[in-house]
Amino acid sequence: MIHKFSMQGTNIVVDVNSGAVHVFDDLSYEILDYYREYEREQIIEKLSGKYDKMQIVEALDEIESLERDGQLYSEDPYRDNLPLWKGKPVVKALCLHVSHDCNLRCKYCFASTGDFGRQRSIMSPEVGKKAIDFLLRESGSRRNLEVDFFGGEPLLNFNTVKEIVEYALSKQKEYNKNFRFTITTNAVLLNEEHKKFINEHMGNVVLSIDGRPEVNDRMRCRIDGTGTYKDIISKIKDMAESRNQTNYYVRGTFTRENLDFSRDVLHLADQGFKQISVEPVVAAKDSGYDLREEDLPVLLEEYEKLAVEYVKRHKEGKGFNFFHFMIDLKQGPCIAKRITGCGAGHEYLAITPEGDIYPCHQFVGMDDFRMGSVLDGSLDLNLQNYFRSSNVYTKKECMQCWARFYCSGGCSANEYQFNGDINIPYKIGCELEKKRVECALWIKTQELD
Repeated sequence: MIHKFSMQGTNIVVDVNSGAVHVFDDLSYEILDYYREYEREQIIEKLSGKYDKMQIVEALDEIESLERDGQLYSEDPYRDNLPLWKGKPVVKALCLHVSHDCNLRCKYCFASTGDFGRQRSIMSPEVGKKAIDFLLRESGSRRNLEVDFFGGEPLLNFNTVKEIVEYALSKQKEYNKNFRFTITTNAVLLNEEHKKFINEHMGNVVLSIDGRPEVNDRMRCRIDGTGTYKDIISKIKDMAESRNQTNYYVRGTFTRENLDFSRDVLHLADQGFKQISVEPVVAAKDSGYDLREEDLPVLLEEYEKLAVEYVKRHKEGKGFNFFHFMIDLKQGPCIAKRITGCGAGHEYLAITPEGDIYPCHQFVGMDDFRMGSVLDGSLDLNLQNYFRSSNVYTKKECMQCWARFYCSGGCSANEYQFNGDINIPYKIGCELEKKRVECALWIKTQELD
């Protein structure tokens, strides 16, 4: 399978299975419309009125050479690897919900303003340490482990965060493990003590802000309804600078109320941020904030508009990184990630303040997806294997999609929320992802100039 598209005058051809990406001239690009349907002489005849015959022959020779080399129309090299992954699942990462409470009332919040539809609560240090013990046990021989501190708002329970980090670090040598920590915060409570500890111990920090002041304050409100922008912007800037503009993300959400989200990305770049992620909202249908199919033309145009400005700024020496445009064509991700994605439900699990285990932070509170408890070490292996067995080959739509090895089948939580099945992709999310990948590939072609 191949995918061909033109963007900003550049013809790009992707060989889906090999991952090879090519820039084609107009003649070679047009030949591909006929290449698999017609004989060589028929293609020459069809195009000879528009192009020189010798040029057509040379282009056909080059395409045939790419096909022989496995860079066009290549066979799927991954499907046969699936049986190799039938051993015991290995848990590599935990999302610790240290606080099911929040000092904000963001209108689009999937976590019901922090309590995930349950009572507000915070994690005790004892539960956190049990979670670390669980990870040590379930990670097997895996050395590098991830622990994400999440909420609600984790800074509401920062002493517990510190105790958990210290406990995990105390176990590293004994278990031959290496812990890497991340924390996500709305930055309202962020102070020098937090900053110092985060910079010493957190490999990454995610700082929530939605972009322009009016956009941020419309959605990200305090309990009394007031916005947060003016109080957090300086704190977030200070945190980014204290980390030398690396190992962090300013992370925003766009909704139906700011479909012109590229302006929010560029606003954050204009504030000096170098690591930016602005994500589409996942909101209930007809909530007023949810994205709809009729919004897609505008959103796709916004991504392309952003890509053009992204390249322009990089060439001017004013570049920044946008999460969805970061794509590695040389190293990774590995085969397993290309097929199965983030690992939710088997490699990556979420732990509530009470110690309950869920497939990921977006499944927390759904009774059918409670997988066990770190307090007694229980884990529902049937549910774990259910998530583990979900991959691009179990999703009919993915098998017909050129972008399947870039998105790895999409988000299980989104698929369940919108379709009631983790094996039926979320259509709007698919269309946005395909456009983001096209933009990212086009950006790569511009870097070659």
